[in-house]
Amino acid sequence: MSFNFALILFWLMVGTGVVWLADRFYLLPRRRAATAEALRRFDANVVLRTSVPPQTLSEERESLRLGGLRQPGWIEFPASFFPVILVVFLLRSFLFEPFRIPSGSMIPTLLIGDLILVNKFNYGVRLPVINEKIIDIGSPKRGDVMVFRYPKDPSVDYVKRVIGLPGDKITYKNKRLEINNEAVSTIAIAEDYFDEERVSYTRQFTEKLPRDGVVVGHRILNDNNSMPMVPDVSPFRDNCVYSDGNQEVTCTVPPGHYYMMGDNRDNSMDSRFWGFVPERNIVGRAFFIWMNFGNIRRIGAIQ
Repeated sequence: MSFNFALILFWLMVGTGVVWLADRFYLLPRRRAATAEALRRFDANVVLRTSVPPQTLSEERESLRLGGLRQPGWIEFPASFFPVILVVFLLRSFLFEPFRIPSGSMIPTLLIGDLILVNKFNYGVRLPVINEKIIDIGSPKRGDVMVFRYPKDPSVDYVKRVIGLPGDKITYKNKRLEINNEAVSTIAIAEDYFDEERVSYTRQFTEKLPRDGVVVGHRILNDNNSMPMVPDVSPFRDNCVYSDGNQEVTCTVPPGHYYMMGDNRDNSMDSRFWGFVPERNIVGRAFFIWMNFGNIRRIGAIQ
């Protein structure tokens, strides 16, 4: 069962915030007034307690003051957590959000168990929870590793590489990419990649995507065996043509959408299967691996 952590965090912030505001502007002034009245009565009775040492009277008065101002437990707990939850919510919503890689679809770039940071403002400032863009700062670039809400189930986050921008014509055949009828440079790497999860070797290549007038390389994997790209029912399904027993596909990316693929090409369910990612589903750009408890050497920037 999936859940929306951002929504849960939002309601925790609202709940603790209501308690904090109620205490700050209503309950605390009432406690102060009641404490002031209790201290006034205490001071009025001091003259009648001549046999009590001054030190004891002072301690009793301070205890009365502190007890009167003390927050009840049902207020203290949520009110003390509100500032922390507020800071976490703002950081996750507008700056950086952590994610854990659960599958091998982005091997060798991202491994299972990698803990990554996602830049939330690179592609514009969005309202939390509803993910509506309010300030347009930038847009995804070809080659970016991007986190997005899975179009068929927006409660699930996916991470893939941006291959096609709006208007691009993407062709994938014979395990190679063409973008706008231009073959993407792919250079074989002599050493095969050893997948510890599957205990097998896979051919790896350096793929060089055109990006803002320059070429940026990243590694990909290709199995000897290909799984057919069985298309799913999705919006803009007619923008794609499958051929050669669903081993080849050509798609034209519609406006406001992106074509995503995993670097582990033959072990990735991506746009070849379920279609395009709408702009409203974007979460942010993955840019840093901050920890992998099974391999701390993984820490570093994402290529």
